[in-house]
Amino acid sequence: MTMNITLAYGRTGLSVTLPDHDNVQVLEPVFQPGVADEAAAVRHALRQPIGSPALKDLIKPSDRVGIICNDYTRATPYPVILPVLLAELSAAGTQHITIFIAAGTHRANTDEELAAMLGDGVIGRFRIVQNDAFADDQHTPVGATNSGNTVYLHKDVVACDWRILTGFIEPHFFAGFSGGPKALIPGMAHARTICHNHRPEHIAHPQARWGATEGNPLWEELSQAASLAGPGFLLNVALNRENHIIGVFAGDILAAHREGCRFVKHHAMIAVDEPADIVLTTNSGFPLDRNLYQAVKGLSAADEILKPGGTIIMAAECCDGVPDGSPYEHLLADEDSPERLLDKIFGHGQTLHDGWQAQIHAGICTRATVYLYCKSLSNRQIQQAFFLPCPDIELLLNKLLSENPAARLMILPQGPQTMPFLRSPRNDRR
Repeated sequence: MTMNITLAYGRTGLSVTLPDHDNVQVLEPVFQPGVADEAAAVRHALRQPIGSPALKDLIKPSDRVGIICNDYTRATPYPVILPVLLAELSAAGTQHITIFIAAGTHRANTDEELAAMLGDGVIGRFRIVQNDAFADDQHTPVGATNSGNTVYLHKDVVACDWRILTGFIEPHFFAGFSGGPKALIPGMAHARTICHNHRPEHIAHPQARWGATEGNPLWEELSQAASLAGPGFLLNVALNRENHIIGVFAGDILAAHREGCRFVKHHAMIAVDEPADIVLTTNSGFPLDRNLYQAVKGLSAADEILKPGGTIIMAAECCDGVPDGSPYEHLLADEDSPERLLDKIFGHGQTLHDGWQAQIHAGICTRATVYLYCKSLSNRQIQQAFFLPCPDIELLLNKLLSENPAARLMILPQGPQTMPFLRSPRNDRR
């Protein structure tokens, strides 16, 4: 019997009819309905925080407050979060509040993206500062981590009396989980600091993986950096597949984030007994699948449960391209094999911009055959990324399963919002 399934793809989704096959497993997060009143849940978390006094009791009228927000690639529901947060900060006054966009090494948000992301009543009312990780004059050192990474943060963030880190928590392919101190690094950091944290040796570490924070050198450095930045407060949410809030975690940056990670891990991480021959995956739809750089997360999720030499089929819209003209695109285009790209990354002597993403991308391509379904990229761009073009997912699945009727097929309709893992993990991930 055939099965219809909707893959998270762009804004609209992609309907696929799966072939009649005995060994198919669909892996999705444990669904939890959104909270009945999202604004009330955010307000309660701010007034009853984890490991901290209530936000109202921390902020004095004279305090300069920086609210650090995600950029255009994340689905954090700011039209819900910001009005509640700003109401709790009313004592500070609008002239003392700055909205920071934690762009990391990504491009700046357009005015249209900012308006859509932040919601009504923010644009024009508050000063908005976007991080440019390559602008030396925008950053200042705040100290060094145990690994010797000098932490350069945006000077206007450092000048604030309080930093409120916002975002949402989901499993992350090399930092363990998103959210928490990632708002500072890479969000508001200089490229030198980001590159040191994302260097090849860190990315290759066996604990630099989905759902792992303890013993993860990237994560441990992020945590140290947060303590160097000065007083801070966390406001993170957990979302279901419909991007509705299912949990709110506020308070001490590390304690509240730790509680949020436990919650998300329970809902998103799914144990698998045997690896798959074929994994069909996505990058969670818009906005996360808006470029190929971000789509590596969906590939990495599939790679976690794939047999060596298996096949990944990725569906990602990539409406912003690779991004076109980016260092990431040049890294892929300049080498003729994933092995040569890995040699370049490890042999360069310093961390290449976007090299961390290319490192994971290339590593997967040395272990798997990867097909990409994408209407926004040319076949040439797809092939330069060491992938094979897939014009029709259903036809490709029928072909692959006819060639190997005993194949085990696993499907991640929500991509990396689901974090599957093998009960007996492989040791060749990096």
